[in-house]
Amino acid sequence: MPNEKDLEVMNESVKTLRTFRVCCEVVVISAHRSPEQMIEYAKSARKRGIEVIIATASGAAHLPGMIAAFTTLPVIAVPLRSSFLDGLDSVLSILQMPIGVPVATVSVNGARNAAILACQMLSLHNENVRHQLDKLKTSLAEQVKQEATNVRSKSPIT
Repeated sequence: MPNEKDLEVMNESVKTLRTFRVCCEVVVISAHRSPEQMIEYAKSARKRGIEVIIATASGAAHLPGMIAAFTTLPVIAVPLRSSFLDGLDSVLSILQMPIGVPVATVSVNGARNAAILACQMLSLHNENVRHQLDKLKTSLAEQVKQEATNVRSKSPIT
């Protein structure tokens, strides 16, 4: 994560990962202002037990791609809404990665979906996370069902 201001958005990832009982760490690094620290972080992540990295940035949004350049772990990017182009600049920067340096990308400010995607990756070998994902999907389906019932009950058309 590039700076403290982005913590508010990324707290959604942290909260979601905790709901799934997935350990996580939050680190503030910059591809431009602390490149050595960023490289060391990416290179040492697997040895430290990290299995998926969620990275965020705005504007040129180089952090997710640069982390992906220095690790073989999956990297999920959360493009941040910016004052310039409302985050489209971040999205386009992240999407245009070269062959061999893939970065999965969620929606602008989509930190919660980034955490869910990370959990889906982890669920390939973690039964507890898979079970939590199943519960989430069931809950989402129930919410839609309830919303449909509410709309029908308020609709003048029967």
